[in-house]
Amino acid sequence: MSDAAPKSFLRPGKVVLLVLLAALVYLFALIVLVPAGWLWHQASAQVPLPRQVQVNQVSGTVWDGAAGVVVAGYPVRFDWQLGWPSVTELSLPLALSVATSQSSLQGNVTVAWPMSGELNARGTVAVAEFEDLIRQSGGAMIKGDVSIDRLNIAWADQKLSRAEGIGKWAGGAVSWPMGNQTGQAVFPPMQAIMDTTAGGVEVTVSEQGGEGPAADANLLWNGMMEVRVYKRMVDLAGQPWPDSAQPSDIVFRVRQPLLPGGL
Repeated sequence: MSDAAPKSFLRPGKVVLLVLLAALVYLFALIVLVPAGWLWHQASAQVPLPRQVQVNQVSGTVWDGAAGVVVAGYPVRFDWQLGWPSVTELSLPLALSVATSQSSLQGNVTVAWPMSGELNARGTVAVAEFEDLIRQSGGAMIKGDVSIDRLNIAWADQKLSRAEGIGKWAGGAVSWPMGNQTGQAVFPPMQAIMDTTAGGVEVTVSEQGGEGPAADANLLWNGMMEVRVYKRMVDLAGQPWPDSAQPSDIVFRVRQPLLPGGL
């Protein structure tokens, strides 16, 4: 009776499996260990950035890194950490933190194949930090911080598809330019609600617990912006206005292009 021939340990199937396993390990190590600064140095020439944006420093790895960026003269720090990709959904989760010297935003981003993504975040904006920018644009200046309780933004095919959120302000002193003078008033707690409409994105500003909007802004997909201010805002500011006007009457309206080419 003859002995059975010994079977080879490295059969073709096992060789293919080991090669695939080695490739996956190598790819994982490549993502985890490649310096983010080196990768940005290689790719920066191919990434167009607005003139107001300048990347000063990139550190860490592709998996867990940080970047120092200057946006319109304001230093901003971005921190990110990749999560485990989903093979079934063809998506990649990303924990993201954006911070200036006094303001911050934390959230999660999910990027999906082929060209879509979603951001969920919350944070705080210190208005005083951007006082110079607000004054230059002729806007109203408020005291205190604005809390972003919820922010949800989704995009697909390089277009914004959804933008929702809510921000709140505890109230206080407000000042705004009035010709050669400055108007001042004390406002109650206010809130701003952002929602998606058929034509774009609408932001409604109102008193917390109030009966209607004090102002709203519509940002249309074609890049146009329309702002409406109601008499309710005039009443909150304590400014004189004919008594015949109702709180819901529009006292100011402007429509102008905001972004060339659309959102």
